[in-house]
Amino acid sequence: MKDFENVLLEANDGIATLSINRPKSLNALNSDTLVEIGEALDVVKNNEDAIKVLIVTGSGDRSFVAGADISQMRDMNPIQAAELSKLAHNSFGKIENLKQFTIAAVNGFCLGGGLELASSCDMRIVSEKAKFGQPEVTLGIVPGFGGTQRLTRLVGRGKAKEMIATGTMIKADEAYRVGIADEIAAPEELMDKATEIAKTIMKNGLIAVGMAKYVIDRAADLPLDTAIDFETQMWAQTFATEDQTEGMSAFLEKRHAKFSGK
Repeated sequence: MKDFENVLLEANDGIATLSINRPKSLNALNSDTLVEIGEALDVVKNNEDAIKVLIVTGSGDRSFVAGADISQMRDMNPIQAAELSKLAHNSFGKIENLKQFTIAAVNGFCLGGGLELASSCDMRIVSEKAKFGQPEVTLGIVPGFGGTQRLTRLVGRGKAKEMIATGTMIKADEAYRVGIADEIAAPEELMDKATEIAKTIMKNGLIAVGMAKYVIDRAADLPLDTAIDFETQMWAQTFATEDQTEGMSAFLEKRHAKFSGK
């Protein structure tokens, strides 16, 4: 894996782990870190044969990502702020567009840009000690890394407006209740839980997993009849794969499938 200054990228047995590695600043996102996240995701994308699932987390035991780096943002003008926003959108968009399944392992503070990063992943496994929020209005700004859109899609308009307008933090159990968190784990079990889920996903037909992810992401906001047609097209395409033949043959022969990803 490529070496970076502000992130760590490791891979083992088909699972890559991308860690935001600025623990002294609670893993806050500055422009250099956002660039490196994008570069690391390019590495993941270009190694689809070796990397099947990506886990995103934060270094240390206090913070996933505590937000964007305020020390860098304070003196920005509107043009510079727009450039930073576009940089974040580019990197977070790369996460959403990966064929590989992505899991955010949220190990602590998940605020502002951190929640926007976690929301760009396919699912979120969170520590019991994790805390979530979009506190941008307390700084006199609005979410600029996708929070107004991705949070709304997770929790609905009313809850998103409440969280953004109040700027307050919620705990893991509330995050689970409203739909931000998909699973809660004890802090010491967080990465094991994320890895367990990754391994379960990897046992399945990964072409089908990637296509299912694509249909959900691209069709969720379409009219139902259009979305259903899109699903039918993707479903039919899976019947041109070796994985479909293997999966159904294994079922009929009462054995475990050995998927090839073809």
